[in-house]
Amino acid sequence: MLTSLQNPLVKEIRKLHQGKFRRQQGQFLLEGTHLLQEALAVGYPLSVVCHTPAWQVRYPDLADALAQSAQDIEVVSEEVLQSLATTVHPDGVVAVAPHRATATVPDLTGIALVIETLQDPGNLGTIIRTATAAQADGLWLSTDSVAPDHPKVLRASAGQWFRLPILVDPQLEDTLKTWRSQGVQLVATLPNASMDYWAVDFTRPTVILLGNEGAGLSKTLQQYATVAVNIPMHPAVESLNVAISAALLLYEAQRQRRRSL
Repeated sequence: MLTSLQNPLVKEIRKLHQGKFRRQQGQFLLEGTHLLQEALAVGYPLSVVCHTPAWQVRYPDLADALAQSAQDIEVVSEEVLQSLATTVHPDGVVAVAPHRATATVPDLTGIALVIETLQDPGNLGTIIRTATAAQADGLWLSTDSVAPDHPKVLRASAGQWFRLPILVDPQLEDTLKTWRSQGVQLVATLPNASMDYWAVDFTRPTVILLGNEGAGLSKTLQQYATVAVNIPMHPAVESLNVAISAALLLYEAQRQRRRSL
């Protein structure tokens, strides 16, 4: 059992609390039983799994499954586990996993999302969870958005992070140009747009463009939109949370697509 906070492996894992080390090492943290269950369900590779003896007693079958799939299993003390986790009350298990392979831009046939300069990890995690539920094809992020491997993003996604293709795209404008040249519909949500969002034909290949929580979509990305829509609201309400906006458009798209079958 690992009991020392000075253990080299413990020190290396703790570095992954910081984004710069996650990028340097090409690894990130998975915290908690549910995320590990979801990782196993999709066969996501695991480098190291650390758990306490008490956790193994509570989840013997999951512990056995992890022992078969992970490259390394370490039993650790409660104190060490607490130091490895970013949560205040970890449930007894933390794992290290490699970054997933870089996604490629597909020829879109369904619905996808582009999100620019998103800052709140809870918002991103919620959008990932919603996009997976609504059967979106994928999600593209600008490089100045919160990192998709942020621990709070993973927790807020409720494990659906593993099921949605996500790409941090340094050439986002070029990607939009490519989609536009292919005839993909690019839908921007703008407060001054005259068209309500449910008037859009979402049965076409479509990318929904969403912007920063405070500033919205930049003028730069607005110029690539082929359709601008608004979300009707009471005059006293200035805007909606970006995750709520994403959910409204994604489920309107799903509603239309189901009716067209």
